[in-house]
Amino acid sequence: MHLPKGPQTPVFVQVLRWVFSPMSFLEDCAKRYGDIFSIKLAKDVPPIVFLSNPKDIQQILTNDNNQLDSPGDWNDLFEPLLGKHSVITLSGAEHQRQRQLLMPPFHGERMRGYSQVITDVTEKVIGQYQIGQPFQIRSVTQAITLRVIMQAVFGLYEGSRAETLQHLLSDLLEKSSSPFSVALLYFPALRRDFGPIKFWGEQVQIQQQVDELIYEEIQERRENPDPSRTDILSLLMDARDADGQPMTDVELRDELMTLLVAGHETTATALAWAMYWIHKLPAVKARLLQELDSLGDNPDSTTIFKLPYLNAVYSETLRIYPVAMLTFARRVIETMALGGYELPPGTPVLGSIYLTHQREDLYPEPKKFKPERFLERQFSPYEYLPFGGGTRRCLGLAFAQWEMKLALAKIMTSYELELANSVEVRPKRRGLVTGPHRPIEMVIKSQRQITSRILETTTVS
Repeated sequence: MHLPKGPQTPVFVQVLRWVFSPMSFLEDCAKRYGDIFSIKLAKDVPPIVFLSNPKDIQQILTNDNNQLDSPGDWNDLFEPLLGKHSVITLSGAEHQRQRQLLMPPFHGERMRGYSQVITDVTEKVIGQYQIGQPFQIRSVTQAITLRVIMQAVFGLYEGSRAETLQHLLSDLLEKSSSPFSVALLYFPALRRDFGPIKFWGEQVQIQQQVDELIYEEIQERRENPDPSRTDILSLLMDARDADGQPMTDVELRDELMTLLVAGHETTATALAWAMYWIHKLPAVKARLLQELDSLGDNPDSTTIFKLPYLNAVYSETLRIYPVAMLTFARRVIETMALGGYELPPGTPVLGSIYLTHQREDLYPEPKKFKPERFLERQFSPYEYLPFGGGTRRCLGLAFAQWEMKLALAKIMTSYELELANSVEVRPKRRGLVTGPHRPIEMVIKSQRQITSRILETTTVS
């Protein structure tokens, strides 16, 4: 049996390319080897097989014949940040248990309850910036999504504990977003301080402070239960598995970290990209504003959510530069045929979300931002999969969709903005996900008002 072809460069070189320029590395491999190829990222483990053909991706995401499993050890890269009991790092029966406990708070119907929070937080954050003063849009979107997830998870985003936790999480994520931090995950021997260089030690110290605050909140809730609370932490503390057992404090901590990190970091990046593309392309902006303005004052959140062109802009944003580059790993446990190869047991397999979204046969001119594609046809969940798929599809999908659309609508209808410069922004690695390669600077030109469905732009002095 032969694995798919792949780079023959030394493992160290492949790891460096994967850490510092993963998207160009994937594209180079796809161009040379096709829809299926292998990359070796460690000496003592098999090469990883990457897929981008929707038929192959469907096979691994819907496999139900015991040829594949979801190995927790391949998700160990997330463990230093999220912990051993996160739904992301667990596998098998433990993963299924945690997933079942986490699902109810993210039911689609619950999302409507967060509509006012999303709108209010967005208005408060963007309202802090003065007209004519440049700012980094990702700082705005991160403040919005972090406050929203704090409200959803804890039922609060004000107060000393909440404010401290927000600052610490921002610092922690900023430190862990550099390629060097990712290199530490692939080379565990580097996870220590080197004399005056205390990069790893600083991360660990911030993580400990975050943990203390989360455990304090859990303890306080246990000592003062409040049946009327409907925030996610309260729901998780009341949840019971099939054996009637609740989550332990450690399990709660790990899932809360997962929700706090994954629940705001990725959406913040996607929102920043959306603002970039909307304001880079005048035709997109004009059409989106026409659709939003047609709703008049104070439209219903459900009506906003269902807007066709807003949905197309949202979908194209997540297609062109998906925040998550890959599906979660699967591992072959019985020899299986995949993409014209016979893969032996032990082979790790990953679907490349990025490469699939860049396929010319699915998305003509894939490097161009064209929301119309999502008005012209419907893509299968194996052709378009920004949230992954199968048993490990992102639990927060509905929450992210709801938040991103409502926040975008609020910003676009409230203010007239423009990019501070026309320099192109490209994707790069940001920690274990992706993000803009440089800050996207924007400026507020004026405040907007819609009266009786007629657009008026009023310059605020």
